[in-house]
Amino acid sequence: MQSIESITLENWPVSDESRPPRQQCCHFAIRQRGVSLDFHLEQYFRHERPSFHYFETFDQLVTICHRYPVNAIVIGSKGEFHQELALVQAIKDNILLSIVPVILYHPNPDKNTMIAAFENGVEDFIYGEWVDRLVEVRIGRVMKRSRRDLSVNPSTMLPGPGLIEAEINRQLQLTEHFAVCYADLDNFKAYNDYYGYVYGDKIIQLTGRLLRDIVFDLCREGFVGHIAGDDFMCVIPADQVEPVCRWIIKCFDAFIPYRYEQVDRDRGYIETVNRRGVREQFPLLSISIAVIINQDGEFKHVGELSKMLADLKKVAKAKDGSNYVIERRRKY
Repeated sequence: MQSIESITLENWPVSDESRPPRQQCCHFAIRQRGVSLDFHLEQYFRHERPSFHYFETFDQLVTICHRYPVNAIVIGSKGEFHQELALVQAIKDNILLSIVPVILYHPNPDKNTMIAAFENGVEDFIYGEWVDRLVEVRIGRVMKRSRRDLSVNPSTMLPGPGLIEAEINRQLQLTEHFAVCYADLDNFKAYNDYYGYVYGDKIIQLTGRLLRDIVFDLCREGFVGHIAGDDFMCVIPADQVEPVCRWIIKCFDAFIPYRYEQVDRDRGYIETVNRRGVREQFPLLSISIAVIINQDGEFKHVGELSKMLADLKKVAKAKDGSNYVIERRRKY
């Protein structure tokens, strides 16, 4: 399983400005009987370098999805659709395959077949002549919606790493002044170990709601994302940094003591084993925020921001209690 550290901004690759942007490749797993789905998909997605992986059996499909990042499973036939519906049910019952969107095609399906298909979980059912521009749009939207949904953190329902990066890139293209705020909880692992993951997850949910409410109350155009674990990201107007950070800290410090039992709250710390296996006293949770302001198009890509944020976060976390630190140096 991918670790939290491997998907935080600290490990986002730094882009090479001299290298042209890499063209995205769409991977389709296809089973077609009596129809040429691949021909139409080739025309629709020719700008995204479509790659087709053909299968007949469920086991072959599983192998394909293990080997490739499949964007959609497309199944089509002109004949009886019983086998196709059984295959859809097997796909949606499989943990690995269930997150991949499934699109069916039949030139003239009966109503009961379509109802059964949607009941089994297909994302779309194409029928009639597959020559309409509408078909291209529908398939494209299914894949885009799937990528969006997979990038939403299930605990906080906030946008995940993919959408965070997309938002930062959007702001960079606008070349306006904006700030990126990287918020991280201090002593969260100790709290999670001491009280258990259920209570730890409640802290994450509380933090997500707090950030979302404060940012959207103070700046409607703001953005709040959840990188992973106890790491969050806010993208806000540059002139809103001070009030947003102050209110985040004020509200967090007001709420968090009541997430401790009375005895731990009274003494102001918990005692548990640290990462080195030694018992240690840990203060109540606090929040550290690293802030970088992009002025006059200073930053060109997210890699530059992520590297400086990683260093600045260490400075913020080295301070006692909740605090925020704004980067005053120019980019490096």
